[in-house]
Amino acid sequence: MNATQTNQLEYRVSGMDCANCAKKIENLLEKTPGASQAKINFTTETLHLTLDEQLTPRSQLEDNLKALGYPSTLKVDVLAIEDDHKHDNQVSHVHAPEKSVAWYASRASKLVFLTGGLLLAAWLFGSLEPQLAVYGYIAATIVGAIPLARRAWAATRFGNPFTIETLVSVAAIGAIAIDEAPEAAVVVFFFMIGEWLEGISAGRARAGIKALAALTPKTTLVVHSGGEGAHAVEHTDEIPAERLKVGQLVLVQPGSRVPCDGVIETGFSSLDDSPVTGESIPVNKKVGDAVFAGSINGDAALKIRVTKTASDNTIARIIKLVEEAQDGKGNTARFIDRFSQWWTPAVFAASSLVAILPPLLGMGAWHDWIYKGVSLLLIGCPCALVLSVPAAITSGLSSGARRGLLIKGGAALENVGTVTTIAFDKTGTLTAGKPVVTDMFAFGLEQAEMLRFAAAVEQSSSHPLAKAILEYAKSQSIAVPASANARAIQGKAAVATVENREFAVGSPKYAAELAPLESSLQTQISSLESAGKTVVVLLEGKQPIGIIAIRDEPRADAKEAIAQLKNLGISSIMLTGDNARTGQAIADGLGLEVKAELLPEQKLELISQYASNGKIAMIGDGINDAPALAKADVGIAMGSGTDVALETADAAILRSNVMGVVELVQLSKAVMSNIRQNIGFALGLKAIFLVTTLLGYTNLWMAILADTGATAIVTANALRLLGFKNRFSR
Repeated sequence: MNATQTNQLEYRVSGMDCANCAKKIENLLEKTPGASQAKINFTTETLHLTLDEQLTPRSQLEDNLKALGYPSTLKVDVLAIEDDHKHDNQVSHVHAPEKSVAWYASRASKLVFLTGGLLLAAWLFGSLEPQLAVYGYIAATIVGAIPLARRAWAATRFGNPFTIETLVSVAAIGAIAIDEAPEAAVVVFFFMIGEWLEGISAGRARAGIKALAALTPKTTLVVHSGGEGAHAVEHTDEIPAERLKVGQLVLVQPGSRVPCDGVIETGFSSLDDSPVTGESIPVNKKVGDAVFAGSINGDAALKIRVTKTASDNTIARIIKLVEEAQDGKGNTARFIDRFSQWWTPAVFAASSLVAILPPLLGMGAWHDWIYKGVSLLLIGCPCALVLSVPAAITSGLSSGARRGLLIKGGAALENVGTVTTIAFDKTGTLTAGKPVVTDMFAFGLEQAEMLRFAAAVEQSSSHPLAKAILEYAKSQSIAVPASANARAIQGKAAVATVENREFAVGSPKYAAELAPLESSLQTQISSLESAGKTVVVLLEGKQPIGIIAIRDEPRADAKEAIAQLKNLGISSIMLTGDNARTGQAIADGLGLEVKAELLPEQKLELISQYASNGKIAMIGDGINDAPALAKADVGIAMGSGTDVALETADAAILRSNVMGVVELVQLSKAVMSNIRQNIGFALGLKAIFLVTTLLGYTNLWMAILADTGATAIVTANALRLLGFKNRFSR
């Protein structure tokens, strides 16, 4: 049996600036024997595919891409994956330098300058020798049209004869044939300008991704320890950040960027997370808190333990999501793709009929009708129409990523703005996911004294309620005394001896088991619990000497976000597995409906019910939310959530901020509005020039302006989304 060597290849493809470019390459690969599993991304200029080189040599594929107008450079070649089960995964890396090219040095810019210069020279020459000026215009047309004709011919050879390049090439040849060389030269020049504008649009989107990649520092200081006990010393080594391994300790100085995702081991500082999450206010972080690669350390030196490698940190995941998002097309993009497949052949057919049929029927001179047919070819160029959707989607995805809003494709971006209901998980989504002390009442002693004893009892416990008491004591600068004989009564209380007195911190039920509670105390506890708070009782022996109320509080912006969603016509509901009393108390404070005490499968059932009345989005952050996130029309994960939630969701909000949901909806609506405007501009301008050309009011160069002008408008309009601001932001 002969082994078949199949290579997995990754290319950087130059000149791939729009969805139409990607479509041409896709058509080529469909007709290339041995090519499969192709993934093309025009935003990042990348092509991934699997190639059987016994059917098509790699050099042949590269020659075909170049002939089509897209020179390609191999980035990674994974060799020798054999289908005879002899897996020899030898990897060789061919690094292609990806240098940024100034706008004026790009291939499209050079063609614009060249054809424009020749056109100007022909015009100046015509003012001196009018009889010979035509030859200058022909030269300008030929120089500009040769690259177009080559690409048109290559596309025809690869089974795609109806391309934009074919339209313009035929129109230029037709114009010269009927002695309209000046207009032929202008047509080619304006088309080059249109391609140039497409390149600018794509370049702006790529710049956003490169800016994300630049957030992580190139090098970092790794901390090494040597010696033991009193002789222990530390020293640092500077290494490339991409070589960091999980578990290593790094030193981040004030003013430096954090080189990795990790956890603070020593130090307390204010970190600016805005480059990563979009959160405008610096966040104070301490030992045990998580940090993001790309954040800026503000006040003091930090030692951070690496938790993720460079290829898996927050920045890398953002870049990967933005790059992969291009594959998820929405309904509008898919419709435009289908529309453009028959549009160009229809334009060829219509222009041929206009050029031939009327003069055959004796309705006018051949010259006039051929002129109008050629004009129709140019008016029919679908550049602006094809660009209208991906330009807006790409700008929207890039704009969202800069604000900590990650959307996994055009379909998700389109759907977010059409939801009628948003279902929120409670813990970690509408609330901070961290219980805090809200109320304290002491009986027969000072509150500070009562808190001191409660914290002493809880200091050896890892229970979330115990942590809340200890955090509050720390915030009040309470000196917590030592405790002895600490023990836990499972599910009921923590008990310890403090300053030779025995105390317990337990549930009201446990306190009532020791001795009946006074009616006034029972009423006070019931009132706090009705507000969704968990109450613990501090006892000395059997005697209650204080109560502490603790609750996972709503996020500061949650109420405003719910109100603003309502203003947008979106109803909100909270789905929680927490008890009904706590869920109702939180929901009442935020102004939304609640369904409590739900199991994960019950959340799924409710999502299905709401989906029957309109599109629904689910917002969550935990593993138990993953099924509901997948079931909803749009699943949105809070960035502080688990990896499972982030992978399952269609979008993610990196900052722990409910207002991010409002901003995501507003961004979606802005993008869809932009797309409608773009399509309207593209089709409207073409319709106007179609009528005026058939009536004889406009000429060839005005016809190409119908497409170039629309392309300019569509590009500029889409780029406005890069400056998107939530209309509710303050």
